[in-house]
Amino acid sequence: MSELAQKIIQKINEAIDNDTLVLPTLPEVALNVREIVEQEDSGFADLIAVIEKDTALSARILKVCNSPLFRGVNEITSLNVGLSRLGMQYTSSLAMGLAMQQMFQATSEMIDKRMRLVWEKSTEIAGMCSVLARQHPHLAPGQATLAGLIHAIGALPVLKFVEDHDIQINSVMLDNLLDELQPLVGDKILQKWAFPAELAAVPKSCVDFLRTPEQVDYADLVMVALLQSYAGTDHHYTEMDYALIPAFERVGVNPDPEHEDEDLSAQMEAAMMMLAV
Repeated sequence: MSELAQKIIQKINEAIDNDTLVLPTLPEVALNVREIVEQEDSGFADLIAVIEKDTALSARILKVCNSPLFRGVNEITSLNVGLSRLGMQYTSSLAMGLAMQQMFQATSEMIDKRMRLVWEKSTEIAGMCSVLARQHPHLAPGQATLAGLIHAIGALPVLKFVEDHDIQINSVMLDNLLDELQPLVGDKILQKWAFPAELAAVPKSCVDFLRTPEQVDYADLVMVALLQSYAGTDHHYTEMDYALIPAFERVGVNPDPEHEDEDLSAQMEAAMMMLAV
């Protein structure tokens, strides 16, 4: 790692320790959705009332409803019908996650491009997690989707720091910064947002490749989806021997692409496109 990258990491770590690193706030629509879910007397009508105020979010959710994983014989054009098909738990998790897309924007071209790439990768991981969760009754596909969407949320303050301080670095150095810092910063953000512990742990735990929890959890799903998404590329994760990563066995996915479950792979491939912009 270059001396410049090390200095930047030191500065950001100092800002984290001093609580001076500016962390993003949860978008209003996400807060409203969470408030509805936490109210015992709320229902679909309340959820629809919040979501339909956001045209872009409504369109994204309808796209999910009409994806191969959820669509029936006829195309769904009504938000009411679509949400009924997804279910309240899945819809609320999906809405909270998708509402975060608005945060992945910057003014400088390089940082804006990187934020968009981070979001695109997050949507791929989220879709794959949704499929993987269906193999484990104690995990909810909606929460798994949200786990995928927030696993790299720590990239936001790091990229914003680079932009605000007009730091001139190349993409390789930026990758190193994100690898080093986004798990720690992501943990800080999700604690600030009061996310449940099983989700707040995801940014750190999903890159702890030798972890051994008692049973498969959302971090495992994200880890496997993340590694699978890079298979066949030149990403440095592919230099690891996936067969030595315990999460694959817990999740129930063969790490060897030559022995993969074709049906599961087809579902995951479709799911990767489900949340694409």
